[in-house]
Amino acid sequence: MKKKILVTGGTGYIGSHTAVELIEDGFEVVLIDNLHNSEAEVAERIGKITGTKPRLEVFDICDREKLNDFFQRNMDVSAIIHFAAYKAVGESVSKPLDYYWNNLVSLINILEGMKDYAVPAIVFSSSCTVYGQPEKLPVTEDAPIQPAISPYGNTKQIGEEIIRDTVAANKNIRAVSLRYFNPIGAHKSALIGELPRGVPENLVPFITQTALGLRDELKIFGDDYDTPDGSCIRDYLHVVDLAKAHVIAVKRMLENKNKHDYEVFNLGTGQGVSVLEAIKSFERVSGIKLKYKITGRRAGDIEKIWADPSFANRELGWKTLSSLDEAMKTAWEWEKAVRKKN
Repeated sequence: MKKKILVTGGTGYIGSHTAVELIEDGFEVVLIDNLHNSEAEVAERIGKITGTKPRLEVFDICDREKLNDFFQRNMDVSAIIHFAAYKAVGESVSKPLDYYWNNLVSLINILEGMKDYAVPAIVFSSSCTVYGQPEKLPVTEDAPIQPAISPYGNTKQIGEEIIRDTVAANKNIRAVSLRYFNPIGAHKSALIGELPRGVPENLVPFITQTALGLRDELKIFGDDYDTPDGSCIRDYLHVVDLAKAHVIAVKRMLENKNKHDYEVFNLGTGQGVSVLEAIKSFERVSGIKLKYKITGRRAGDIEKIWADPSFANRELGWKTLSSLDEAMKTAWEWEKAVRKKN
């Protein structure tokens, strides 16, 4: 009998790719999403890729009553992967209360549900933003947690603390926090990918939309950072590589291979890439010269950060497989497919 995995935020960017990997690994997948930043049609697209359409329930997990009703109807959930959160750094600076409410109440409700309905394992979608601007690079899991630069980053720090305390107080719950660096790209089928509503907050959708002429020009937030070309440096990893790590983390707990009841892993390539280098990568794979303009620094942005993924490589047996160019190519194919459809 297939083990049932609940994926919150399951029609979102990373959630949908993780659902694909779970289904292809033999799990039964149930999605919950309030469709704040995604479309119900994504469940159909997951079905086209895998041959199995996951069940989608549309509601907000900040609504405790509706979440309780879900658990009462799904007493056989084996693990939860929790993606449901607002994630735009810049927006969080201007709308902090929205971020604290959505990101923390949803997590608390999920953990209460795990306690009440005996769900033993959770994978938490965390972020490298918990490190703030690190003192040393690359960043290991032992790096000190710096004061958060944005409310978004703070919700991830607080979220990890809530999980750590919950696991310590409840011996039947295990958890893994996966600290992502910068996911980009799309599934090779071009059926799912990153599709932000409104003006993109992340670099790659802004690049692909500019290349298609949907945006007049790409904005680069600052060229006066202490980096080789003055633009911010990030660690960009392919979203499919990232999704596979969630499957490994779930299996690690379900198969009792975890070394501790609460574990943390960095997920990145280990390579720092500047914004300008990322633009050059896209231009290389697409053959399109991008129009861009340097603007002022953006509130909440970290100057430079990239991962030391050796702990995840060693403990999980996970590593990134796709190059930056490959990730950019899939992002471009996805963007063209979406606009052609629309």
